[in-house]
Amino acid sequence: MRTEKISILNEVIERVKASDFCFVLNYGGLKVTQLTTLRQELDKHNARAMVVKNTYLGKIAKDMGWADISSMLTGPTAMVTGTGDVTEVAKALVEFVKKNDKAVIKGASLESATLSAADVAALSKLPSKDAMRGMLLGTLLAPATSLVRVLNAPLLNALYALKAYEEKKNGSAA
Repeated sequence: MRTEKISILNEVIERVKASDFCFVLNYGGLKVTQLTTLRQELDKHNARAMVVKNTYLGKIAKDMGWADISSMLTGPTAMVTGTGDVTEVAKALVEFVKKNDKAVIKGASLESATLSAADVAALSKLPSKDAMRGMLLGTLLAPATSLVRVLNAPLLNALYALKAYEEKKNGSAA
């Protein structure tokens, strides 16, 4: 292999190893402006798109221990890698594919699991990590909040009774 090819392959390997996910998509037929739009959107989510040769990606997949992705390695291929919220990146990719019918999501690799295009679409429908954390926190705090309300109820009832008595006393004196 020539030194240029080795350096490109090493760059692709480093990107894949340093990322939490790797989406694979077919970008054939897209214009440069459309790819630039995709890259700008991905940049917001701490992800990057890179055009890659199918042979390079196949070699990397084999080295990383991914399942057989040979069905994804046809046609012009780009990979999207990053460390951001995977659901947000999946949403951005699905939205991009809806707007640009020439692009197609082939699949993904997420935490050593290989996902199909349908799995990526399902992943895009999940809430973001922050939303899920908020839902979990609300679930964890619900029993404590209910307990505080139950414990405060007698005290609040006594306060309401005293307030009503005070208003009644002030109202009858006038």
